[in-house]
Amino acid sequence: MIVMPVYQDVDALDVTGPFEMFRWAKIPVVLVTETPGLITCNGSVTLVVTTSFNQAPAGEVLWVPGGHPKALNRLMKDENYLGFLRHHAAKPQVKWICSVCEGALLLAAAGLLDGYKVTTHWAFEPCFSQYPRVTLAGGHPRFHLDRNRLSGGGISSGLDEALQLILLLKGEAVAQSVQQTTQYYPKPPVASEIPAVTSCPLDDA
Repeated sequence: MIVMPVYQDVDALDVTGPFEMFRWAKIPVVLVTETPGLITCNGSVTLVVTTSFNQAPAGEVLWVPGGHPKALNRLMKDENYLGFLRHHAAKPQVKWICSVCEGALLLAAAGLLDGYKVTTHWAFEPCFSQYPRVTLAGGHPRFHLDRNRLSGGGISSGLDEALQLILLLKGEAVAQSVQQTTQYYPKPPVASEIPAVTSCPLDDA
């Protein structure tokens, strides 16, 4: 089981893209939030979340999505959210701790990435200067695995990361089946380079 702690202004694809991949792998996903109800994603898609942090099952995987910079600034100081991450990550059933996009900043704020190498959305790499014990993987990889920490790059990278997690949990045959079912063979119609950045988007949020 995968537990995803969501919040207002979470990035929709960080949640729904991996959710779709996991669904085809027959891996249950439970969305949890501090106060159950409607969660409005960054961009206005709405999720109905019925499970609170206190009701969260002890899944094998903790999956932390990214979101709007204003939401990140709020949550990086929110001991209810960070406390849930720490408490859940410490459960013996939890074998994998994952982030996609800027969700890595939330794990870092909770102290759960100290001593690990991770990837994140390229624009938010400068934000990790405040976390000197976290190392960034060079070259903007789509995902990066360091022991039991699996992190994904920007938004759509969660699809690649989800396949990697499926591979870890259920093996190559299941991961290939999910790839085939979702027809995930990306060939984008444009090509560009990731730009260099020096400032943290959180500073302007």
